[in-house]
Amino acid sequence: MTMFRPCIDLHEGKVKQIVGGTLTGEQATLETNFVSTRSSAYYAELYRKDGLAGGHVILLGPGNREAAIEALGAYPRGLQVGGGINSSNAADYLDANASHVIVTSYLFPKARFEKDRLEEMVKAVGAERLVLDLSCRSTGDGWTVAMNRWQDLTDLAVTPETMDLLADSCAEFLVHAADVEGRCEGIDEKLVEMLGSWGKRPVTYAGGARSLSDLERIEALSNGNVDLTIGSALDIFGGTLIRYNDCVAFNSSRAT
Repeated sequence: MTMFRPCIDLHEGKVKQIVGGTLTGEQATLETNFVSTRSSAYYAELYRKDGLAGGHVILLGPGNREAAIEALGAYPRGLQVGGGINSSNAADYLDANASHVIVTSYLFPKARFEKDRLEEMVKAVGAERLVLDLSCRSTGDGWTVAMNRWQDLTDLAVTPETMDLLADSCAEFLVHAADVEGRCEGIDEKLVEMLGSWGKRPVTYAGGARSLSDLERIEALSNGNVDLTIGSALDIFGGTLIRYNDCVAFNSSRAT
């Protein structure tokens, strides 16, 4: 069944909500929806207290390692971590109490998928502790994995065949719809439907959520095979569209 999964997005050491497609590295182009005055550990402790499992901490660029470690320490084995993960540093984050590490760009040197790098990651941490990030942009009639803060398209399409190819090398998939991430203008329903039709590993979708009913909509579209992360729309991140406590209650209703 579909569940709400929390997030902590880190940029320049602070918890922020950013319009995903504007993360070009140029300050002039960056669109920020929210900058928290609270620490990453505050949010991690909140999620721990409310029993929310499987959330992710994403490092959006440099200067975020300390904040990520603080969050992982506040919720041991309760959060996944991604952003700049590679075969050399992945074990360090697991040692710092991450439940899983999330990897994207490392698998795509020169924007081309390299199976050898995936095998390196599996050797470093084990498939059971690895989440593959297939965050993507819409391209024609489908979607293509985007790397480097969702700015560069790779050579890998997001399809059921691709997920079949990768499934034995990971525990879960994380898919941000970069075109709608942070905009609170609605989810990519076709992408959710495709992800749900596959259904062979846990999948978390993020991007565009704007109402509590999106949880039920994703459950219907995916046959309960896809979870939802909500960011900018949440009141704890300055949003006005969705109450965090309602998301917690949604999960509680499914658990019972």
